[in-house]
Amino acid sequence: MAAGTGIGGNCSRNKSHSFPENRRRDQDDPRPAADPRKDTGWLREKGFGTPGQGPALIRLIKDCRADLREHPRALQQAIGGVEGEIRVAMQYFFQACGARGNPKFRDLLMNTAAEELGHIEMLATAVAMNLDGAPLSMQEEMAATDRVVGAAMGGMNLKNLLSSGLSAMPVDSDGVPFDMSHIYASGNIAADMTANVAAESTGRTLAVRLYNMTDDAGMKDMLSYLIARDTMHQNQWLAALEELGGMTGAFPIPNSFPQAQENTDFSYAYLGFQADGSAPVSGRWGEGPSIDGKGTFVTGKLQPSDQKPDLGMARPDSGAQAEQIG
Repeated sequence: MAAGTGIGGNCSRNKSHSFPENRRRDQDDPRPAADPRKDTGWLREKGFGTPGQGPALIRLIKDCRADLREHPRALQQAIGGVEGEIRVAMQYFFQACGARGNPKFRDLLMNTAAEELGHIEMLATAVAMNLDGAPLSMQEEMAATDRVVGAAMGGMNLKNLLSSGLSAMPVDSDGVPFDMSHIYASGNIAADMTANVAAESTGRTLAVRLYNMTDDAGMKDMLSYLIARDTMHQNQWLAALEELGGMTGAFPIPNSFPQAQENTDFSYAYLGFQADGSAPVSGRWGEGPSIDGKGTFVTGKLQPSDQKPDLGMARPDSGAQAEQIG
């Protein structure tokens, strides 16, 4: 990808920004320079750094006023997409609200939910700075000259202009509002921790894709930090599962249900459903001791039953045809 054509275009820190016709942003931009004491882009992670020296991570975005060669639309996915920060913040919050038992797990969840709110602020600031002062003509030029951007992006998401005044919104990259349908808070602490590993895995995957889309050093700094935090969060949820008993203690979830009451013939059987009756593809999931240590994997074919579903006749008041009613 050519320089300056990734996410954020040109929001690298402490450098002049190149524009068409070789204009310099710091010469032509009528806006005053950002005051670091008032700049809302200075995002603080308090308590992170060398003890006694205050926060070491003072700024991840200082000036991301880019030339908009790429739209901040992609960053909206990290805010309001199903893999985004709103999702994990709300997921951890509601899990914490329903976390019964040892209160340290509630504290763990609530603490991480608060951190994720800070990540929303970081990304929303980056989106707003990239949108600030962006003329639609530049958006249209980019869509016209880059067929991939023109097809995938279709120009600026007008919601960010018309509904939020060139600011971030709780929407994904297509402008679809986040509707909380991907919030998983089961009330089972082990199930929730397992869901959280998946959430951080897809979130980190998205952040890596965004990182690979940009050549801008400032944007890479921010995304590199978010990727690192996803690494920690994956590990902390796995560590919590380990403390809950690990694979052999926490699983199968819920571990409160007596396995003697389930149909144990199928508890650790990997079943094939091939039409020709052949065995399913082999793997660790079909042989050896089960991961929870409570059984042995076997591989087999599920045999069809000689029973056929028969619902009988319809009720008289069901609205069915006369021929269906008994």
